[in-house]
Amino acid sequence: MNTEFQKLFMAMMEQGTEMARMFNPALESFNPRAFEKMFPTMPADVLEMFFGKTFNRDGLDARTRLLVTLAGQVTLGAQAEAPIRLTIRHALEAGATEREIAEVIFQMSMFGGVPAMTKALELAREVFDEKSGENT
Repeated sequence: MNTEFQKLFMAMMEQGTEMARMFNPALESFNPRAFEKMFPTMPADVLEMFFGKTFNRDGLDARTRLLVTLAGQVTLGAQAEAPIRLTIRHALEAGATEREIAEVIFQMSMFGGVPAMTKALELAREVFDEKSGENT
């Protein structure tokens, strides 16, 4: 980023923050990652209801549905950061491997673009690292 663009970007961010403060002071410091910490994954029964056999008796299993869901979210790019992290956590819980998750993300680069793929891979790495930290 050149200096002029950085100045313009910072001015835009300051204006946006000021506008958020005027509309609703709580928006100024809203952090979706803090919300994620409250509910890092859905309870197993809710996960099963949405992605398992309750609504989809003869359809796809939960693991496959979550991988398909992840594929769609990757194409949304940065606007889906929180859902991507949540879906990766759910997919791991449903039996998907880190390799399968990475392959789904790689595949979606053709549809969502390389920047969306790169961001999703960064998010996946964060989740994988969190998960490996739980086991230590």
